[in-house]
Amino acid sequence: MSIFTNLSIAASGIGGAPNPNGLPGSAALEKLVSGVAFWALLAALGGLLISAAVWALSSHSGNYHHSALGRRGTVISAVAAFLVGAAPAIIAFFQDLGQTVK
Repeated sequence: MSIFTNLSIAASGIGGAPNPNGLPGSAALEKLVSGVAFWALLAALGGLLISAAVWALSSHSGNYHHSALGRRGTVISAVAAFLVGAAPAIIAFFQDLGQTVK
């Protein structure tokens, strides 16, 4: 695309606003995303419990390699749960940031 085309598109005022009722099936998709987030939180909880148990048992028995793996799994599971919970706020932040671009 040429510079003139880019400038004419930018100057034409083309824009959009998210509309949850804009397409059919939006409610079903929203429920699907909520369900996937629920399963992701359950997986993070399971990973956290298993990793914490591996970390504790391995530390107690002196197996430092598995202790490090358990610690890594615990941190990864906690970060995964944080990201699942914070995902709507992160998306909203970047959407607001993107709307400031003129």
